[in-house]
Amino acid sequence: MTTRLRVLDDGAWISVDDHREVRVSELWRLDTDEFCGCDLADLVVENFQTVGVDGPTVEVRVYGQCIACGASGTTGWIPVGRIRDGSFAALDRSAIRRPRPEMNQ
Repeated sequence: MTTRLRVLDDGAWISVDDHREVRVSELWRLDTDEFCGCDLADLVVENFQTVGVDGPTVEVRVYGQCIACGASGTTGWIPVGRIRDGSFAALDRSAIRRPRPEMNQ
């Protein structure tokens, strides 16, 4: 079964099978030292750069800003949900997200 993933409205939404599922302006907690120096970054998602999959996991790269320290930039691949039985299941908004380690660094 094929799942269609797209970035819509100039990076404001992630569409899964032509349904808007994930939007910008959310606050995500990131457990990474690659974005900023905070133990847990409080990232305001400002723009989706791209969307992809890693197995059943739907991932995005986003541009955002940490509200704790002010750092801004583009993240690595961050999970936003999973495809289960052909349907999208979003991660809980309060979940601590861990970007996938980048290969060949």
